[in-house]
Amino acid sequence: MSTSPPFDAIWASLPMPALLIDGKDCILAANPAAETFLNASTRSLFNQKLDDKLRVDVPLCDSLIRARANQADVNINDVTVSTYDRVSPHCLIQIAPVQDMPDQLLLLISPRVMAERIGRARNATSAAKSAIGMAEMLAHEIKNPLAGISGAAQLLSMNLSAEDREMTDLIVEETRRIVKLLEQVEQFGNLRPPEARAVNIHDALDRARRSAQMGYASHMMIIEDYDPSLPATWADPDQLMQVFLNLIKNATEAARDNRGTIRLRTFYDLSLRIRRKDGSQARLPLQIEIIDDGPGIPPDIAGDIFEPFVSGRENGTGLGLALVSKIITDHGGLIGVESVPGRTVFRISLPVAPKDQPAER
Repeated sequence: MSTSPPFDAIWASLPMPALLIDGKDCILAANPAAETFLNASTRSLFNQKLDDKLRVDVPLCDSLIRARANQADVNINDVTVSTYDRVSPHCLIQIAPVQDMPDQLLLLISPRVMAERIGRARNATSAAKSAIGMAEMLAHEIKNPLAGISGAAQLLSMNLSAEDREMTDLIVEETRRIVKLLEQVEQFGNLRPPEARAVNIHDALDRARRSAQMGYASHMMIIEDYDPSLPATWADPDQLMQVFLNLIKNATEAARDNRGTIRLRTFYDLSLRIRRKDGSQARLPLQIEIIDDGPGIPPDIAGDIFEPFVSGRENGTGLGLALVSKIITDHGGLIGVESVPGRTVFRISLPVAPKDQPAER
């Protein structure tokens, strides 16, 4: 497309796939996000029929005709968009006529899941910060009286019968359990800022897998589905491994009858960008998925699963996934979850390390 500045820069900076369509429904131009989405260059897409490159599960042709006839925007909500190598469900397609060019249309594709995922991640982070701040203060204030209660119960047990000592033993056991929980809260709040360096994602995943299979995941089948061409990410290797260990443990605890399969998957996706606080955009192309075949997350807590003290397990603290969310957010990344019975997917999106930084092993 021949445009003059600043339109070239605007066209190239659009975070969602954008196509310019002529009056015969052929592609005139594609922005970089569309080239990535369609896995094709603008040159190869030029003058190709839109239907040959993009398939939608609704009659797209009718919407194009309506947009031209009425010279008005048309939005198609919650559709599945297919290319030759991918299927993207829950998309929003926006069609708009181009001013002073009545036959030409601008077509935008916005994956709704991505927008909702970004919103959930930001909401969870905000909730985590406020909840943990309050919890840290309470933990400090509660631990001292709990120590007094435990000590008093132990003194009482010295002069009681064996039957009565069961009650004091229960008091001591429960106070220790509460203290352990409070220590986890304090540890959460004291998490240091990440010491980022170039990290090979597959090395970190492999360390976490081997550690898990020597312990709590020894009964699980773990499948590796890696993209070997994935570049290094910019992260704290210890904190990244902590994230992977927590998610593998979460998948293990979700397994039915202590048996199940966990799939570790990595791939590259250039379409995901987020806006930083300073207004600039950041790409998060490195995707890591931890997939389990357990019963899924209860629907009533699925939207809040990354918030502190929300847990789908009996006696769960609800701090594991909140900690994972905080670490990934501190790294400038995103984490989201999609869950149905038999398939739960936690997806982490991370940035690429600077090119001048070699990955450490």
